[in-house]
Amino acid sequence: MTTRNYALDSKALLRNSLLDGLHDLLLDRDWAAVRMSDVAAATGVSRQTVYNEFGSRYGLAQGYAVRLAGRFAGHITDSIAAHVEDVTGALQTGFSEFFAGVASDPLIASLLSGEAKPDLMKLITTDAAPIITTAADRLSDAFRESSWLSMPDSDVLRISRAITRMALSYIAMPPEGDRDVASDLAEIIAPAIEAARIRG
Repeated sequence: MTTRNYALDSKALLRNSLLDGLHDLLLDRDWAAVRMSDVAAATGVSRQTVYNEFGSRYGLAQGYAVRLAGRFAGHITDSIAAHVEDVTGALQTGFSEFFAGVASDPLIASLLSGEAKPDLMKLITTDAAPIITTAADRLSDAFRESSWLSMPDSDVLRISRAITRMALSYIAMPPEGDRDVASDLAEIIAPAIEAARIRG
């Protein structure tokens, strides 16, 4: 019997509610105009609660970006399950869904529009380690748990990080309109996975 940790469940619910509140605010205003008190009001909690959870405005943005990275990994994970024995198809679908999600995400839209936002740019460059780790760890778990993708663990880690870094590089500079970049990336990465499967 699995024991639920209600304290952790409650903390996760609060965190997601605050990030959802930020998302909704960003639909109507630029990141530069969002204050911690705005997120608190949108979520129905105190301003101090937001600070307790994220520490700072930058911490709030980082939490949002890390959740976005987890969702990217989720796209790939779902694609692996839906494309049994089709590595290229799994990657292409996963990348396509990620690019579509990024294109419509309000924090990314804020990053790419208006005046430069050094704090947001730091999230995907010099401070990208939490994002890379979150997505790569989830991808690694997906590869290990797959019923048809069997690879040595060293390859799992290497490929998971490569996929994550590749996807991250397209946030600040979205895919070109004249290319099916999801297909291009799938065609490039799939042979590495197939080679690892042979070794596995």
